[in-house]
Formats: sequence, structure tokens, C-alpha cells
Amino acid sequence: MIIDKIKKLRHFIRLKNLDGYIIPKNDQFFSEYAYPNRLKEISNFTGSAGLAVILKDKNFLFVDGRYTLQARIEAGKNFYIYEIPKFMPFQILKKNKKVSLGYDPKLFTNSSIKINFKDSCNLFPLNQNLIDELKPINFNKNKNKIFYQLKNKFVGETVNSKINRLIFNLNKQKIDNIFISAPENVAWLLNLRGKDNPHSPIPNCQIILTKNNKIYFFSSKDKIKEIKKFKPYKNFNFFNFDEFISVVYRLSGKYFCIDKLTCSIFYESIIKSKFSIKSLNDPCYTMKSIKNKTEIKNMIETHVIDGAALTKFIYWMKNLKKYNFTEIDAEKKLEKMRKKNANYLYPSFNTIAGSGPNSAIIHYRANKISNRKIKKNDIFLCDSGGQYKYGTTDVTRTICFSKTQKKIKNIFTRVLKGHIAVVHTNLNKTNIGKHIDKRARHYLNKINLDYAHGTGHGVGFFLNVHEGPQAISKYNLVPLKAGMILSNEPGYYKDNEFGIRIENLVFIKKIKKKISFENLTLAPIDTDLINFKLLNKKEKDYLFKYHLKVYAKIHKYLNYKERKWLLNLI
Repeated sequence: MIIDKIKKLRHFIRLKNLDGYIIPKNDQFFSEYAYPNRLKEISNFTGSAGLAVILKDKNFLFVDGRYTLQARIEAGKNFYIYEIPKFMPFQILKKNKKVSLGYDPKLFTNSSIKINFKDSCNLFPLNQNLIDELKPINFNKNKNKIFYQLKNKFVGETVNSKINRLIFNLNKQKIDNIFISAPENVAWLLNLRGKDNPHSPIPNCQIILTKNNKIYFFSSKDKIKEIKKFKPYKNFNFFNFDEFISVVYRLSGKYFCIDKLTCSIFYESIIKSKFSIKSLNDPCYTMKSIKNKTEIKNMIETHVIDGAALTKFIYWMKNLKKYNFTEIDAEKKLEKMRKKNANYLYPSFNTIAGSGPNSAIIHYRANKISNRKIKKNDIFLCDSGGQYKYGTTDVTRTICFSKTQKKIKNIFTRVLKGHIAVVHTNLNKTNIGKHIDKRARHYLNKINLDYAHGTGHGVGFFLNVHEGPQAISKYNLVPLKAGMILSNEPGYYKDNEFGIRIENLVFIKKIKKKISFENLTLAPIDTDLINFKLLNKKEKDYLFKYHLKVYAKIHKYLNYKERKWLLNLI
């Protein structure tokens, strides 16, 4: 029981002579899909981002707008729920006397601590994690899941080429060493993959790269027995994580680059004891955000086979004679259809299959308690994706099974208009996510509606389904460039009634000197939910051309009835 765990944690808090303890969602690698999930352990909240503060008499859970409804359902009995950035931890804690809070310095960066807590309380780093004290955690869970190499023909650039580009960048800034603390960046730089995350082919490892091209590789040594045999890994220096401090002290030079997003306070303090920090930005984020021609080609091919599976699924759902299946049944059916392709590996995130009121929960996950039978008059929202050899997909479709209320069709159509407006953005004039985000919300905002999430996130190449630094959101100022891949997913959610989201992945294509969005996702948009009177000619033409492209690309994977149905949408 959660309440029993909280009582036990409070006992440890008193023993440490503290007023409270902070629990983030992330693990020591700051991965989206963390293991162990300490936040879930103490709160029952299963979302991908959040932060809890346990005091002697109160519990606070801070989540962003995607998760407020979900947090209330999963953790509302034991926690006060606050939506960030409307209510930040420092604002809430200031209402109490200045409390003393403990935290694990391996799970926070200096920037995350400052953003969340400022000067609202006294913070004390602890050598042990108090959540781990509640019950034994198997840190060797993925011990035998070894790292593996991606061949150059799949990634389009050699390891040496990437390293040379990075060193050139460091030399320009007169930096002697860089600590790459984000495993996703190590994976990209070294063309490595692993099985340490449930939804991403991430190898949990970190490296230090010197300006003299020496690499100090930190991981569990059980995971590297295969890669050590191959070039260029033969020349690496391999260490366990607990050898980090000894390696840092043997390095030469003056200036170090670390990553403000994933270099923990623990590691930063070690580096600062000998070196000056000159940069807080890992250049790998920007470098890997721009996909090469081989990566784009593989992503295009991946979306053809993924689109065929999703189209078959949508056809199956919309043409059932009896609706006697549940959300979990639908989720399993889609997974089964994806598995028919030999290149499919596993979902790129937990599938969101919500019907009726559950579709209004932005990041809903069906479970034994919440799982409901899908009814013919329901709105059904399905957000899913796959990891394939070699590509990553993420797509949302909202569908109906019977005649729908006019107000819902009108809102769906406004979401669609925003979705189309994003694709039609003139990126040569408007290439900042913050400004494109306004285009997506425009038609909803006109009738005083909105949605509490960003319009688009970056997507990795056979890596994380959520990737930075690029995004389409109210706050993102990163210029969009040719080769970047993003999602385009405006939506609308009416609590306890229905949810709508339309999501495609797009890449930025360059022809001569002009750049533009090009759809990757190939799956039909439910025309039964569209009020065509609200679409102008340009939008109708877009829909026609999009469905024509979908048909042209995937029809050979469909049977006669599926092809006929898809053709009728054009």
C-alpha cells in the first residue's frame, strides 16, 4: 500500500533530522522511461514526468498539463496535485516555514534543483536514496542485455566521422574534455544500441571524450563483452561507473563541457573539483537532431510498414458488426498487427487506447481497473508507435463508430485545421517552434478552446521517441532545420467526456534553398469526424492528396476490402 510506504519514508526522514524528501521520476541517466521508477513506487503515478515532495504531514505531486487528470486518478488520495509551470514547487513550499529537504544528488542536475526549488527551502544531498531503502531494488535487472553495434549502412555515418565532428566543435570552444552523460547521445555518437529501457534501444552508458580523441567508457562491464571485439571500440578505455572519480583525476587540461540536462549534481561536483566548466550544452543533441539521408530513408520505409499495420487496425475497428471488445483488446490487436512485420521490435512507448471519458486523459494507459468496453457511440483515441529495424514511429488517430454529435465534429475539424496549418508552414519565414505552435492552436483559440501539451516533439532515429532540442511548443526557440523530425499533434480534451488528437510525424525536407515539412506517417484520418463545411479549398486539397499518398504507398499491403475502404476516403 502507498500509504504504508509513505509512513516508512517519513520514518527515514525523521531519522535524518529532515522535514521532507524529494523524489523525481527520472533515474540516474535522466531517461524518460526510467528504471527503477521511484516516483511510481511512492505515489502510484505512472506518467513519464513528475516530481514528488513528501513532508511530515503533507505530500505534493507536481506534473505538467498532460498528466493532471491522470495524477488525480492515480495519486489524488494521498497527494496534493499541482500543475507545472502554473504552480512550481518553490511557490508551494514558500507557504510553509523554510523546510529542510533531502534528495539524491545522482538524480538531480543543478539546473533542475534551481528551477524547481530556488531559495524556498534548505536542501541536503544524501549518500543513499531513501526510496531504495523501502525495499530491495534489483539493479542487475538488465545485466545480461548486452550492447550492440549498428552497421554504417543503416546509420549513414561512421563513428570516427561523428567523433571528429564533435572534437572540431570542442576545439572551436577551446574545451579539453566533454562528459556525455545522456545515454541517448552516447548511443548516437558511437552507433551503439542496447536494451536498458522498455521502449527505446538505449544502452545505459556514459563517456568522457578528450580533445585528443581518447574515450573513457563507463558502463556495467557485463554489457560490453561483444562490442569490445569491433572497431572502433577496441581502442576505448572501459570502466565501471564507480571508477568515474579516479578517471577524472587522471585527465589533463583545464576546461570541461557537461550537459545541464543530464549531468547530475553528483558528477558535476566531481568534475568541478579539478576542472572549470566552460559549457553546459552537449553538442550531440543538435548534431543528432539533424538526420542524414540514410536515416531519413530508413524512417520513410519504416512508416510505410507501420502505416499499413495501423490502417488495417483502423479498418478492423470501424467495420466491426459487434462492439464487444475492450481498450486492452484494441491495444493487443494493434500490437498483433505490427508484429506481423519481421522488422518490428516493440512499442516505442506505452500505447494510449482510450474510449469515451478515458480518451480525455491525455496520456491514458488502460489497466485492469480503468479498462472499459468500447461502445458504438464512443470517441476512440489511439496514440501508439513502434521501434523497428531501423526506425521509430509515433502516430495518433481519433476515430468514431457511429454518427457523431455536431459539436464534436466541429472541434475535431478545428484540430484538423491546426494540424494542416502546421504542415503548410512556410519554414523559410517561420522556423521557430514557438511561432508554429500558435498556428496549430489558432482555430481552437478562436472559440476559446486549447490543449495542455506541446504541438510537437523531436523524434530520434531508432532511439527515443521524444527527442530534443527541437519542438513545436509555446516556449521552444530552437530554429528548425532540414533533416529534423518532429511530431505534429494538436488536440482537444473535454474532461470525463472525450478526447481528440491527430498526430503525424514529419521531417524537414530541403529542395534547393527551400525547406518544408513532409509527412512521414501514412494512415487515414477519420473523415466521419470531419465537418467539411469548415474546411477551405486548400485544406480539402491537402486531405485529398494526403489520402492519395497513403493509398499509393501502402495499398499493396492491404486486402481487397481494406483497399476499397481506403480508396473511398480519397
